[in-house]
Amino acid sequence: MPKMKTHRGAAKRFKLTGRGKVKKNHAYKSHKLEKKTSRRKRNLRHADLASSADVKRIKRMLGM
Repeated sequence: MPKMKTHRGAAKRFKLTGRGKVKKNHAYKSHKLEKKTSRRKRNLRHADLASSADVKRIKRMLGM
């Protein structure tokens, strides 16, 4: 059986924490920023944890 290949798109978007949780950045922070409030843009800066429904699929894409 050959080795699993890492999904490169997923590898650029997700990171694993020390305890195995999946960290992700928020969407909607790349353009059309003039109409978004400062508060909304500030809240989008911080990373978030991926939904528990998606974690199994994301880890498989990362080769875990």
